[in-house]
Amino acid sequence: MNQLFIHPRLGKKAAAFLAREHKLLIGGKWLPARSGKVFDTYDPGTGRVIARVAEGDAGDIDLAVNAAREAFENGPWGRITPSDRGKMIWRLADLLEQNADEIAELEALNNGKSLSTARNSDVPLSADLFRYMAGWATKITGETLSISTPGTYHTFTVREPIGVVGQIIPWNGPLAMATWKLAPALATGCTVVLKPAEQTPLTALRLGELIQEVGIPDGVVNIVTGFGHTAGAAIAAHPGIDKVAFTGSSEVGRIIVKAAAGNLKKVSLELGGKSPVIVFPDADMSVAVPGVTQGIFANSGQVCTAGSRLFAHKKVFDRVVEGIAEQASKIRVGHGLNDGTQMGPVISQVQMERVSDYIEQGRAAGATVAAGGGRVGDEGYFLEPTILTDTNPEMSVVREEIFGPVLCAMSFDDDDLDRIAKQANDSIYGLAGSIWTRDLSTAHKMARRIRAGRIGVNVHGSTDAAIPTGGFKESGWGREKGHEGLHLYTEVKSVIVAL
Repeated sequence: MNQLFIHPRLGKKAAAFLAREHKLLIGGKWLPARSGKVFDTYDPGTGRVIARVAEGDAGDIDLAVNAAREAFENGPWGRITPSDRGKMIWRLADLLEQNADEIAELEALNNGKSLSTARNSDVPLSADLFRYMAGWATKITGETLSISTPGTYHTFTVREPIGVVGQIIPWNGPLAMATWKLAPALATGCTVVLKPAEQTPLTALRLGELIQEVGIPDGVVNIVTGFGHTAGAAIAAHPGIDKVAFTGSSEVGRIIVKAAAGNLKKVSLELGGKSPVIVFPDADMSVAVPGVTQGIFANSGQVCTAGSRLFAHKKVFDRVVEGIAEQASKIRVGHGLNDGTQMGPVISQVQMERVSDYIEQGRAAGATVAAGGGRVGDEGYFLEPTILTDTNPEMSVVREEIFGPVLCAMSFDDDDLDRIAKQANDSIYGLAGSIWTRDLSTAHKMARRIRAGRIGVNVHGSTDAAIPTGGFKESGWGREKGHEGLHLYTEVKSVIVAL
């Protein structure tokens, strides 16, 4: 068995957490997996083992679902007032902030992102989302209806919690994705079985400890670590789960939909993307160039909304590409815990090989590597920020989600917005996009034409809690965050009273 590696830059609290035995949170108790199995968790910056985590499977999921069902139907959770529910969620945000340094270190170590990103973005944005949803707990309302049926009636609707929710989160933003799903579920009064990605279970487990510290009743949140083909599949198929919320690949999303058909449970999906970035000749290059750079290379390109397809007008194409290449060359690639790191590794050896293979596919198909294209160092899973030019819509690098720091650049020489939009929409995905122009009319017209769930104008996007996120086409079903995110966790009931 490999010896655990404790990174020398890790703080005492984070190091102490890693050294603990990492069990499953089920019904308020920390339990080993029923099989007794554990699996290794790695630091993608070194490729070394940093923790061992219980390997839950279908039997553990069944225990967790039963605990969540008991908490939903018979526990105190359903009797807690919306105001008190909101206060608990708010206190959870406070605890996140109070433990921000430790949690940021765990996120940076386990996911690979820079410590500054984890500390200044992931943790505070997660706290903000908990507070945003805490405020909605007292504002979940129905409507009074006027009906035309003969007689006198009082007719209204109410929104009720959907019940027991299975939530499966990805590895690219472990803390943030857990928050996106837990916060609205708790605000609406649901109970949860959460499965973090097998690559990045650590901050979800630490969050489970904070949930207990806040006083959220036992069984309301259950956390089962394990693999997608066992624990994740069991969540999707379990007849005791009323709804599944999944963020991840479109391929796995399809599998979940099929498995969920058993009891016709509700499903929401936030899936892949291949987001277009359209730069018009009048764009402010001092804004567009760094904005496009950030939009593709943030989090090592491992963002479902990443702006991975660049369409720049022929008049400015060379200037845009050269500007992005210059900025990319200055990005400091390194271990997430190192001072000054701006871009960390991709998540695993498998992902590094996948991204590298796509770059080679692009080369073989005639693309030019205008920047990057190679590995950085010989330890960990680091790749250079990469730009491919001479690409076209028939290439796999343009059509398929790479999920790495690779930008595919194409030019257009057209002023017809419909034709430009047709190129941008030529994708099975429709998650996000951005438009870079000084022309207000062009911005609004293009925003209406792009078929995607989120469009930025002179910005690629925003992580604000109030903005719904989700996709058109094969990018998923439903919207997370914002008021829309609450609707994923409620059912509408109509009540007709004859007077």
